[in-house]
Amino acid sequence: MSPVDQPLSHRVRQIAMLDIPGGGQVVVDGDHVFIGHMKPPYGTTIVDVSDRRNPKVVADIRLETDASHTHKLRVVGDLMITNVEQNDRHFKRRAKGIAAAEAALRDELGRDPGEAEIAARVGVAPGDMPRLRKAANESYDEGGFKIWDISDRTKPSLLAYERTHGVGVHRFDADARYAYISTEMEGYVGNILVVYDLAEPARPREVARWALPGQHVAGGETPHWHGLKNRLHHAMRCGDELWAAVWNAGIRVIDATDITKLTTVGAYDYHPAIPEPTHTVMPFENPIGGRRIAAAIDEEHDHLHGRLHGFLWLFDASDLSDLKPLSIFSLGEHASPYSQSPGRFGAHQFHERLDTTLIYATWFSGGLRIIDAKDPTLPEEVGFFIPEPLGGESSPQSNDVAVGEDGIIYLLDRNRGLHILELEGA
Repeated sequence: MSPVDQPLSHRVRQIAMLDIPGGGQVVVDGDHVFIGHMKPPYGTTIVDVSDRRNPKVVADIRLETDASHTHKLRVVGDLMITNVEQNDRHFKRRAKGIAAAEAALRDELGRDPGEAEIAARVGVAPGDMPRLRKAANESYDEGGFKIWDISDRTKPSLLAYERTHGVGVHRFDADARYAYISTEMEGYVGNILVVYDLAEPARPREVARWALPGQHVAGGETPHWHGLKNRLHHAMRCGDELWAAVWNAGIRVIDATDITKLTTVGAYDYHPAIPEPTHTVMPFENPIGGRRIAAAIDEEHDHLHGRLHGFLWLFDASDLSDLKPLSIFSLGEHASPYSQSPGRFGAHQFHERLDTTLIYATWFSGGLRIIDAKDPTLPEEVGFFIPEPLGGESSPQSNDVAVGEDGIIYLLDRNRGLHILELEGA
């Protein structure tokens, strides 16, 4: 069955589409949508959606160099916070392994290795070696986050640029008082949580840090994992708690009653049996069936035959000291006509507000999936929308989703395009 023959939606209809460069995060705030883009020179786009069927770009922040991307953001009132992270960081990190790869191959082969042999050892294509060798001689000091005054949505004004360390800041959370930043910091291995007080937005002030045991190497700790497998992806503020997805270490729940003294009060790790890392975790705002329920979603990477695709979890979180998995929602490859196309297929992210029993989740080439958790032991898909790829791309890569107070859905593709949708009968 070809893509045009297979249904691409159920109970979800498109009301508008905006052809823009691909993005990493979409945030809706009233009549405006904010998009953080994946690749420079595109930084942040602000879209007026007061007419939902006729979105209009009203501000376009461009980046001055290609060293960074600013693909994540938060909006709180008249403040916008954007990350600053090294562009193409995963590729560039491989440059650090060139010398060790050359030495190991020389010992094994008894001769100087060729470029193709070195490329295979560090995990890049032979044609990428010139670019990788160039990256080995580059430094990066731009990582951090920026705070903007957006009282005039058409003219964002920079208030502060807080530099952190290493490759900089990834996804994060924020509220009216604090920013909960996921970043590399000097003396730590991998991203940790750093909380900044935003009482004076032009002068953010660090008030707390939290890390996994083993990350603080400058403090004498030693990681029990290889490389950057265990690290913070990001933490969501939920009441007096922070719900942290810690990649190949699963889930942590942090007591934030005293923001200056963060304490871990809950944990669950389903790795390494489950191959994909934990991307996002948070509880539903209201009990379901008399229990506190939480959802977690994993991010699929390069899929290996025989391994599970990334999927969605539901947990009983009534007792934080004893988090219990209740069910899994997964998609088979038959769920999308693009599942065999180049690009990722499995899960990635859900709308970070669980105020009903509905979960709006992105599934890369599986598009938007809407899952009802009214029975947490048997989640049920109640709608889906698979965008047709734009600009000659082989598949959609639905990366992020936000839902407005009016129920309108904003689905962002990491390669190209923003789709504005509505759930029929909602």
